[in-house]
Amino acid sequence: MFCWRFHTSDRFKAETDWDNPALILDEAVAAQRKLLTGYRANPHVTERRFEESMHPTHVAISLDGEPTLYPLIGDLVQEIGQRGMTSFLVTNGTMPRRLEAMVERGIEPTNLYLSLYGPDRQTYESVTRPLVADAWERVTASLKLMPTFKHSRTIVRLTLVKGHNMHKPESYSKLVTEGVPSVVELKGYSWLGESRQRLPISAMPYQLEIREFAERMERTTGYELVAEDTVSRVAVLARDGVKAGLWLDPP
Repeated sequence: MFCWRFHTSDRFKAETDWDNPALILDEAVAAQRKLLTGYRANPHVTERRFEESMHPTHVAISLDGEPTLYPLIGDLVQEIGQRGMTSFLVTNGTMPRRLEAMVERGIEPTNLYLSLYGPDRQTYESVTRPLVADAWERVTASLKLMPTFKHSRTIVRLTLVKGHNMHKPESYSKLVTEGVPSVVELKGYSWLGESRQRLPISAMPYQLEIREFAERMERTTGYELVAEDTVSRVAVLARDGVKAGLWLDPP
């Protein structure tokens, strides 16, 4: 319900031919270079900063569709790592077997995000309107797999929509304790794109409401509220023992 992307009919077509991971990565880098090349003439962009932009070192595997539907997702994460780049894999958890296969092969992304859209089956199904009957079981199976990723920073991300899934913080907390993520990110829904056709602007929670929700989860998980950003309307909970390793000093 809260996705801002435009859901055209071709989003649901089946694929039979899959691009090679190395080709995907090559073309992604080429596309970024093409996108940013005009900044070379910008007087506010230094030559050093421009050259940095031509050699990206971080890869986000997210934003448009479920990346673990790609059967070679493990190979893509491996290809990224072999090139000395970091990988940020964001999944809705509906393909636990793909995550399990990555663990079996010893392939782990730098950051593994699992988006959790509801504290229980009823809420989850009303918000996501899943196309598969056992989506909730798949998500909970993926949650239980998160502790098997020994080298990834694991994150459970909640997108909180007021009046729809922003309730039962104790039930969210119970799910979090099953996944034992390094971090829980509570993100307020934004009234953008196509979601405006399905939801009112009042579904956007205020930062105070997000903070209060995070504080209730803090009490029931043992995680600590370590950061928040008002502009992005985000609150972050961290597990004890990992807080010190969360932040990187800027160069």
